Amino acid sequence: MDHRIRRLVIVGGGTAGWMTAAAFAKILGTVNYDIVLVESEDIGTVGVGEATIPQIRTYNDLLGIDENTFVRETNGTFKLGIHFVDWKRPGESYIHPFGLYGVDMDGIPFIHFWHRLANMGGNGDWGRFNAETMAMRENKFTRIPKGEASGLPQINYAYQFDASLYAAFLRRYAEARGVTRREGRIVRVGQAPESGNLTALHLENGQSIAGDFFIDCSGFRGLLIEQTLKCGYEDWSEWLPCDRAAAVPSAKPDGPITPYTRSTSREAGWQWRIPLQHRTGNGYVFCSEFISEDEACEKLLTRLDGAPLKDPKVLRFTTGHRRKMWHKNVVAFGLASGFLEPLESTSIHLVQAGIAKLLALFPRTGIAQSVVDQYNRETIADYVNVKDFLIAHYKVTEREDTPFWRRCKHMSVPDSLTARLETFRATGQAAAQQWELFKEVSWFSVLAGQGLMPGDYHPVADVISDDDLRQRLGRLRSQVDQRVKGMMSHDDYIAKFCAAPKAA
Repeated sequence: MDHRIRRLVIVGGGTAGWMTAAAFAKILGTVNYDIVLVESEDIGTVGVGEATIPQIRTYNDLLGIDENTFVRETNGTFKLGIHFVDWKRPGESYIHPFGLYGVDMDGIPFIHFWHRLANMGGNGDWGRFNAETMAMRENKFTRIPKGEASGLPQINYAYQFDASLYAAFLRRYAEARGVTRREGRIVRVGQAPESGNLTALHLENGQSIAGDFFIDCSGFRGLLIEQTLKCGYEDWSEWLPCDRAAAVPSAKPDGPITPYTRSTSREAGWQWRIPLQHRTGNGYVFCSEFISEDEACEKLLTRLDGAPLKDPKVLRFTTGHRRKMWHKNVVAFGLASGFLEPLESTSIHLVQAGIAKLLALFPRTGIAQSVVDQYNRETIADYVNVKDFLIAHYKVTEREDTPFWRRCKHMSVPDSLTARLETFRATGQAAAQQWELFKEVSWFSVLAGQGLMPGDYHPVADVISDDDLRQRLGRLRSQVDQRVKGMMSHDDYIAKFCAAPKAA
């Protein structure tokens, strides 16, 4: 008897569902596999994941997507990093860029040499050594041709786009490669009596869809992973207390389209601003213990830089993750697997990472428990790493001007984060591991930006002379200046290569 896994069923569309369908259609194909996606237009999707990190370029490249076409069809813009406003204290800001500061020298990170220069009385603005930061300050952007050997800094970037348009773009891609979409609301899930594995989905319209393997992209409710398989949830609201997000699009304001996302701390959370070609995405992520939904919506509407295009939509969530993201023959992606607030634009990346891990471990026939355990272990580790990075934004602050910020500044944090903060405070190193999403440069950007400066630097930075140090860093700064000088304005770049058609 043939026990091969052939019938793959994806529950839920949106970004997570169609990212999964497109990737599976590309990698596994639809010759040996029957890939079906079930979604209901009556249920809808969350659709607020509009900002990304550079890893999404790997996903798009894997699918063979033309970048200009993709940006044009999603009303997208380019993103060089995140501008954090008022997080350290009101009136101050910093940038978390995607690229590197300078270049590593003598086997240690550049930032240790910068620290020595600052101690010698040099300019304390570390952003001058990062091309993405300087381009953000001037609203510039460019893509570096592959194979360029100019010796100038590279440009690392991601995208900001309309999530609903991205899902529609991927739907067209997936359906063109043989994925079948079924419309309907699921009313019952069939399970094998002995194993508990899922066998079929039964729709309200009377259809039944049988499957060998199921992927749950049903959003917060977790129709398969939680409502059916009862996998449980790890609650992280002790450290990440925000439990609501009010989202609203606004009209595109006058002025340049910024090549970055802005995050502004507010009295009970923070506000995002994501510029697209045709509008701006806005949201207020807040803790309902300190502000009501109505008040949060009112404050959000008064802080827009363009006229609101809709009424605010409030999303309710609990930060954390499913205790098992793969159980029996079900894997959960996106909001069905967990939720980490979009402070560092990681939502779409975690979907992408889950897809990559599942494809790498995908079973041909039976499902080995050791493989399931490995997937869960690695995926949960990804969530934990992001969790600690997000907590640091709230913990490392000088703000105590509202009850929310007093609570965050003085809260106890996980031991893993405590150890990292102590190491950084003592040595300037965040002890980031190779497999972690956020590397040393990201930890430095956020921790130093929010006021935690290292007390010391690596001794190797003392080996070169004062003059040699000044000359080396001067050359690096000149290379950054030269790179940024040769860049176009972000608006001009979009207009030349990937402008979306104007609405009629």
